[in-house]
Amino acid sequence: MTFWIVTSFMALAVCLLIAMVLLRARKLDEPAAAYDLKVYRQQLRELDKELARGVINQGDADRARTEISRRILAADSQLQDHQKGQTQPQKVTVIVAALVSVLIIGGSMGLYYQLGVHGYGDMPLSERISQAQERSTDRPSQAQAEAEAPPLPEQQVEASYLELVEKLRQTADERVDDAQGQALLVQHEANLGNFVAAYQAKLNYIRIMSGDIEAEDHAEAAELMIMAAGGYISLEAEEELRNALQRDKNHGPARYYWGMMLGQIGRPDMAFQIWSETLQAGPADAPWITGIQAQIEEMAYRAGVDYTPITPEAAPEEALTGPTAEEMSSAQEMNPEDRQEMIRGMVSNLAERLATEGGSAQEWARLIVALSVLKDDERAKTVYAEALENFANDASAVALISSAAQQAGIMQ
Repeated sequence: MTFWIVTSFMALAVCLLIAMVLLRARKLDEPAAAYDLKVYRQQLRELDKELARGVINQGDADRARTEISRRILAADSQLQDHQKGQTQPQKVTVIVAALVSVLIIGGSMGLYYQLGVHGYGDMPLSERISQAQERSTDRPSQAQAEAEAPPLPEQQVEASYLELVEKLRQTADERVDDAQGQALLVQHEANLGNFVAAYQAKLNYIRIMSGDIEAEDHAEAAELMIMAAGGYISLEAEEELRNALQRDKNHGPARYYWGMMLGQIGRPDMAFQIWSETLQAGPADAPWITGIQAQIEEMAYRAGVDYTPITPEAAPEEALTGPTAEEMSSAQEMNPEDRQEMIRGMVSNLAERLATEGGSAQEWARLIVALSVLKDDERAKTVYAEALENFANDASAVALISSAAQQAGIMQ
């Protein structure tokens, strides 16, 4: 009620000021005749002074006074005619003032009803922060969010793959302390869209490893929880994100979801800060960078920040072993049989190095594709299975390797 009283008085005050200006301005600007009258009257005063000082005689003064008086009468006549024709009608002025007042008051109320929130109380910063703190501790649990989450669309999956996953589930249930089995279950449950089962398997994996894990493990568990809850970040998911950031404060996916969580509880200012720092750090091609870029402008708006686009740092180039320029030149001069043999030797060297020393996911993916090009599909499948085992805890690496297997045509 106080809001309406204050705004009503302010609107009335503005309307009264405008009405006063309109009513006082009924007469337009002074015409030229009014200025002439001032000049002629000044001339009469000067004429009397000159006569008193003896500058002119009486006869000349009388003739000049007569001429000036004639001009005064003519200018006064012009002024009277101008005022009669140009004065604003008082009735029209009152009507205009009333219309302006109605427009101001009515327009302001209409704009408020369109953009404002009727009955909403004052929200000072301290109260908003207090409410955000309450929301951060008093919000739906993971189970409640999962129950309210919309169902995922059904996936078209081959029956043979479903049978393999079912066998994996049975094996994982029998071997409750087998970390590798739980890791594989996480991957395949996620592939099927069973995010609840996937994050439960991930939590089992974390429990089995007894602290011998990385930030990626906690971040993956949180991500699966969020996907199971339809994008909502519960206290349980927040705890996993907190564990990930404690192990690695610069972990990109965890920082992305942490900013999303801050936005959900009503702290867009803090969300914008962590997102802007993460966006600036890059790398530009990271998946979480794309997610931040799609939402940071809206988060900045909610935080009251004038957003300027941030350019993330470019991703560092990763050196991949491959044929040298001399080897490529020599290959062009070989006959097809020798060239094929050379390629086989290079692939064998890469396979041997990865088997003994290990390597990046990109190198494993390249080996899978190379083996398929050489029509060695069985060996490619073996390498694919070994790569999945090596990178079972790295979702991005698994995705890259699976993409290479799909390209090679060996993915069942």
